[in-house]
Amino acid sequence: MTDQKQVFHSNIWFEEPEADNPFAAKACYCHGYDVYGEVLGKASWAEYIYLMFKGERPSPAQAQMLEWLAVALANQGPRNAGVRAGMNGGVGGSVSAGSLMAALAVGAGQYGGAHEVFHVVNLWQSAGQNLAAWQLAIQQLLNNKDVDIWLPMEHSPGFDPNGKSCPTPVRQTLRALASCNPHGALHWLGENQSALEAIATCPLAMTGVAGAAFFDLGFSAEQAEMLFLILGMPGAAVQALEQKEMGWKKFPFIASMIELQDDPGSFGIPSIEEFGL
Repeated sequence: MTDQKQVFHSNIWFEEPEADNPFAAKACYCHGYDVYGEVLGKASWAEYIYLMFKGERPSPAQAQMLEWLAVALANQGPRNAGVRAGMNGGVGGSVSAGSLMAALAVGAGQYGGAHEVFHVVNLWQSAGQNLAAWQLAIQQLLNNKDVDIWLPMEHSPGFDPNGKSCPTPVRQTLRALASCNPHGALHWLGENQSALEAIATCPLAMTGVAGAAFFDLGFSAEQAEMLFLILGMPGAAVQALEQKEMGWKKFPFIASMIELQDDPGSFGIPSIEEFGL
């Protein structure tokens, strides 16, 4: 009977085992780079993320764009559905993983979520910097009523169907990221924002800016979808932890709407306050 080594196959990752422990790695290589011997202490977080997804080092401009995009998406606040879901988990007493899973599930969607960014990147790939092509591509997407895992899109991806005007943070993010590549999709988006909003019949949203940035960085639609989820988790985490400490009485938009018509405390049953909630 021959002794066969158990190996895993990956074009991304390679490990050398420790001599005295086959279950521990002696060296780890990401696309050929020694992570703990070469990358750690020399590369930024954005540079390493780019290396993992793209298989090569980013240029300084690409690293800067990804770094700034990570800041813009890190905490989109309680008006964001994914962050809000994490906050719901926190205030409800969920474990940390539960709050993050809630944020991921809701933040994965097609309204302000990661799958909307997926569609935005696909639009850039098919329409490029051509307004007529954008109009056709958006119309074709909205006319597609096929249902698989996802329901059909109900609004133009990258734009806010409930918005009246483009929010200030979206415009600020667009300007900052466009400065990293004066000839890319983000720059063209800034130059043609009004025309695209007329085609979409609604204002530009953060998903539209993020999608253009991911396209400029060379990420596929699937990679952009994953990264959008990852980059939004810090905000969901800290907001969930804060709400867990503050309690439901200070929960935004909700506590002021709760009225107990028949307070059980009046019947000799301990009230919510007596339970310390």
